[in-house]
Amino acid sequence: MTPTTVPPLALTMGDPAGIGPDIALALWSDRRSLSLPPFLFIGDAQVLDARAAALGLDIAVASATPETANVLFDTALPVLSVECAVAAVPGAPDSRNAAAVTGAIETAVALTMAGRTSAVVTNPIAKAVLYEAGFGFPGHTEFLADLAARATGVDSLLPVMLLAGPKLRSVPVTIHIPLKDVPGALTEELIVETAVITERDLRQRFGIARPRLAIAGLNPHAGEGGALGLEDDAVVQPAVARLQAAGIDAVGPLPADTMFHDAARATYDVALCMYHDQALIPAKALGFDDSVNATLGLPFIRTSPDHGTAFSLAGKGVAKPDSLLAALRLAHTLAAHERTSKETL
Repeated sequence: MTPTTVPPLALTMGDPAGIGPDIALALWSDRRSLSLPPFLFIGDAQVLDARAAALGLDIAVASATPETANVLFDTALPVLSVECAVAAVPGAPDSRNAAAVTGAIETAVALTMAGRTSAVVTNPIAKAVLYEAGFGFPGHTEFLADLAARATGVDSLLPVMLLAGPKLRSVPVTIHIPLKDVPGALTEELIVETAVITERDLRQRFGIARPRLAIAGLNPHAGEGGALGLEDDAVVQPAVARLQAAGIDAVGPLPADTMFHDAARATYDVALCMYHDQALIPAKALGFDDSVNATLGLPFIRTSPDHGTAFSLAGKGVAKPDSLLAALRLAHTLAAHERTSKETL
């Protein structure tokens, strides 16, 4: 497959009242200097036109398909239109546009699973706005996993959240649950399954021949031999032993307070953490503007900027596109690694 025949990335619009349109326009306007990989914007073309006018950008928007997007990309921003129900006002989200937001995601997934686009890159959504319209999922990741499960005919898939930055890759084993619920939700099986998915995707998509996994402990000092909690000895350590027995390069449980300095990070390729903030605080501290949220465990590549809709910045020309740029570049790189991996099988 030559570069000209590689399918474009599918970029969803996210919430049309947020900064998704702003940062997509900003990146396309600098596409040549950034050597931006071609993408097909899936969303409302009128939203892009109106936002470009608000930002003072002279940008041509062209109706496109995955097959025409690459050719159009140099001269116009290619759009596969999913129309909003009402006009999108920057900074004023409207639940009547929820169907367009989710429809763009569904379209991107369908195109990518059909091989017509090479990866899904999602702009930020506002879950509270979608909930008003009856959205039945905790967030983007769970919705994507459900779409993939239904498309492949399986009961369910375990999506794994990876924060990928220039200095750290980290995975939370438990994600959006209260801290008080983490010990009960954390099981040996969940740690093993998360680690297996992470290790496989790092090989097949990130091109790491033998990924090194550092497994954090749950409690301070990884439990201090049981003095500061029993979970590390009873749950985490057996999971690490199973991974090692399966031939996976895993170590732990490690005290989380000494895992993230420069010398420690040089010893592993990814940190598996036991809860949300244990993984995301160091990831954002080490790469706030250029970290990427990548979902592992899906039958397609998905990346996303590591920030929200930023309604207060929409339409003002001040939103930084750095994380979306990193998400597009990472999706492009992962798709290339995956193609190479399949070709060598």
